[in-house]
Amino acid sequence: MSFLVELRQFMKARKKFFLLPFMVAVLIFGALVVLTQGSAVAPFIYTVF
Repeated sequence: MSFLVELRQFMKARKKFFLLPFMVAVLIFGALVVLTQGSAVAPFIYTVF
């Protein structure tokens, strides 16, 4: 949890709030890959890249 506190402090001090939506999207996408074990999400990953 200290990482999240430090990240919040960094974003507050450096005024990097535009990173928040990107980080939330990456976390959601990562959780989706982990929870579905990658097999169901694989076709969508290839279309993104």
